[in-house]
Amino acid sequence: MDKGYIHIYTGDGKGKTTAAFGLALRAAGAGRRVFIGQFIKDMDYHEVVLIRERIPEITVELFGTGAGCLIERQGGEEDIRCARAGLDRIKEVLLSGEYGMVILDEVTVAMALGLLSEEAIAEVMALRPDPIELVLTGRRATQRLMDMADLVTDCKEIKHYYATQGLLARDGIER
Repeated sequence: MDKGYIHIYTGDGKGKTTAAFGLALRAAGAGRRVFIGQFIKDMDYHEVVLIRERIPEITVELFGTGAGCLIERQGGEEDIRCARAGLDRIKEVLLSGEYGMVILDEVTVAMALGLLSEEAIAEVMALRPDPIELVLTGRRATQRLMDMADLVTDCKEIKHYYATQGLLARDGIER
């Protein structure tokens, strides 16, 4: 491909990371190498385990602290350091020419939690070489970031069993 595009998957509904991982599989199936950087997450969800074991075209790195997912606790200085180091790693990956697709999973959540600035994310978006497909996921994407993107999908929650039935994350479905 000669031209890559910027995607954002945002909103309060389920499916943002799932959509990005689906794109990663599709790109890998077409012979492209994919890099996935997961912000705020610090454990290997089942899809990451499978990818690491069986899909060498996809590289996944976690940019969490090892102290648990930030959705479940208050962030601190170490979380800020890890998120910023993760964004620096994304810059290296974008400029390396090794990958045809780069995914920043939950990056807008890291921004909403104050770990990364909107400006820093916008700089990375602007840094993207043209042939690379860049994908950002997470709730609360800002208008500025959405304006910079070529494709924006708002995953809107209509009904979720978390709220209606009090269910927690289930293996193989949400984690």
